[in-house]
Amino acid sequence: MFTGIVVETGVVRAVQRIRGGLGLTVAAERALRGLQTGDSIAIDGVCQTVVALGDDIFSVQVLPETLGRTTLGRRRRGDRVNLELAVAPDDRFGGHLITGHVDGLGIVRARRPRTGDTILKIGAPAGIMAQLVERGSVAVDGVSLTVVSLSGSTFTVALIPHTLQNTTLAGIKVGDRVNLETDLIVKAVHRWLDRARSSGELTKDRLRQLGF
Repeated sequence: MFTGIVVETGVVRAVQRIRGGLGLTVAAERALRGLQTGDSIAIDGVCQTVVALGDDIFSVQVLPETLGRTTLGRRRRGDRVNLELAVAPDDRFGGHLITGHVDGLGIVRARRPRTGDTILKIGAPAGIMAQLVERGSVAVDGVSLTVVSLSGSTFTVALIPHTLQNTTLAGIKVGDRVNLETDLIVKAVHRWLDRARSSGELTKDRLRQLGF
């Protein structure tokens, strides 16, 4: 599990086509402290397993399923990526619950600086939009953010200066694709409601019984 609080931005040192996927080698500093082979690490919000470690680098193997659902297949040597270690039981919980299992890709539709922050408008598939709520949480490239507004097939988030200084979202541009993961709690409620509606369990009479 992760919380969407990026520990640092790493730099992709190597991209290698391997049998059954892609090998990524990333240079880092803070993210390497205490990291061991077999540990989980989130790269741009995608949970990966560390398969090799060096003095200032680590490597992961990205499988075809992940390549098809995330932006990791678009990473190139020199690209910066958001890094977060898996949360420990005694860690401070600063963001929101994130699994590192990306729900889908969004595309940046607009970027608008304003006094004190920067607004991003992101287009997303209908399935993801259905799981977003205003003032709720969403992970964008592994960064825990608050949904400011929803409109049709787009939503907006606000990037404060700290976020811009400490994540790759500082360099994001209109047209860029981003990894999106919706809030676990909202996701669970949405799926329960879908099942209840499809089974006929959720009716107006049942809602009245529950006090709605």
